[in-house]
Amino acid sequence: MADLNPVAKRIHNVSPKPVRLTLADGTSAIYRMHSTQFFQREFQAEGERTDDGADYRLVTSEDNESVLLGRKGAEDSEWSMVGEVAEATRADTDETDVAGD
Repeated sequence: MADLNPVAKRIHNVSPKPVRLTLADGTSAIYRMHSTQFFQREFQAEGERTDDGADYRLVTSEDNESVLLGRKGAEDSEWSMVGEVAEATRADTDETDVAGD
């Protein structure tokens, strides 16, 4: 399993506990994943951010080099790209803040 994306592996290993995702633009927030799965090397996850009511989806890029984050709010008809996940870390159990937004 050495060829799995390391950020995706970290998200998968931390879930279902809260995970802090830091995006390439420096913003970060805490997410709770409802499901995480690998299909061979491809990664998919679905969850929510702890401070809004939108749905979030994570997928690896076609070349498996990046984990991409998408968002769909209750009023949205389509998914929108939020950004590329640069880092995933276990969130503290009492941590609820959003940094950098």
